[in-house]
Amino acid sequence: MPNMRLARYLPRYRNYIPLEPRDGLLLPKPTLLQACFAGVFAFSLLLNIIHFFRPIRTLPSPLDDYQQLKRYPMLNQSAIPPLSEDDWRGAAIVTTLYSDSYAPAVATLGHSLQLVNTSARMIMMYIPSQISPEALCLATASGFVAHPVERIAPPGSGRGIRKQFVDQYTKLRLWTLDTLSEPVRRAVYIDSDTLVLHSLDELFALPYAFAAGPDVWAGDPGFTLAFNAGVLFLRPDSALFGSLVAALGVARYPPAFAEQAFLNQFFATDVLRLPLAYNGNLAIKQRAPKVWESLQDELRVLHYTVNKPFLYDSSRPVPLDRLADRVRESAEEYKGVFREEMLMWGDMWRETRRVYSDKLRECMIFSSFPDPENDER
Repeated sequence: MPNMRLARYLPRYRNYIPLEPRDGLLLPKPTLLQACFAGVFAFSLLLNIIHFFRPIRTLPSPLDDYQQLKRYPMLNQSAIPPLSEDDWRGAAIVTTLYSDSYAPAVATLGHSLQLVNTSARMIMMYIPSQISPEALCLATASGFVAHPVERIAPPGSGRGIRKQFVDQYTKLRLWTLDTLSEPVRRAVYIDSDTLVLHSLDELFALPYAFAAGPDVWAGDPGFTLAFNAGVLFLRPDSALFGSLVAALGVARYPPAFAEQAFLNQFFATDVLRLPLAYNGNLAIKQRAPKVWESLQDELRVLHYTVNKPFLYDSSRPVPLDRLADRVRESAEEYKGVFREEMLMWGDMWRETRRVYSDKLRECMIFSSFPDPENDER
């Protein structure tokens, strides 16, 4: 008899009359070969599942297991092409000032540049509406020439951006320096929370449009392919500036790190990665002390990323008459890991106040800045 029960529950197939299984069996018994094949398939499937879900192991960074093997200098001086007098007229070291609290840092950076006898001129971009006359006077005391620029607001009304980076898109104005009365054709940008320990003049001979040092984190992700935007080489180009601004509205990148994340996306395939010595991020010392030690003889820029001796909690300003105390406090933070670097900044600041004391007295016309000669030790 035909099995009519199935047809009753399958309205789309009412004309289909299924056959009764022969001898009451739905499927024939598998052969030995078929059973072996099914077993091999199941085992292969299991191996693929295990491989897919197991933790992905990446190759360790050589810098996380650093061994001092090299016996050669980082820089081959004889290979640096000479620059003409006209080339040097178009060369500039540039920093920025977005708040009064960084004015002592800019002045100290300027003094460190004077000590290494850079051949480039020194320019400080600043936002006039955010900087007081007193801070502007202090920041330019050691040689930076002030250049006012209009602030570039973060895209998306600043959603997702870290508070301390809300002004950093203004850094894109670097590409407009070719419009100055004496145009800048080659620029080395340095964050103001740095000290320059050796000349970086060799960077001005680079044939590339953009260069930066690799980024480093004390924890994950450690040494990265991404670059840190605290030290850059670039060629100002107003047309390229227009492309940068246009890309802000369409580029996809993590917003928390503002212009650094954006620039990493924009120059992803074209950036020349500089040696670590050009951006001595304090995170290197915290993560890999051996790497930090190996850099000391050739370190160009000391970058106060993890701890800033001129700020409280890396954000709140320090009154000038409290800076010496703040330096000593910062030297003991992070279990004293950065004591040497904190005290180094304090020594450079005291020397800045001594060397430029006459200029700083002029700044005191505007405010009650303490006399640099009475700076407490």
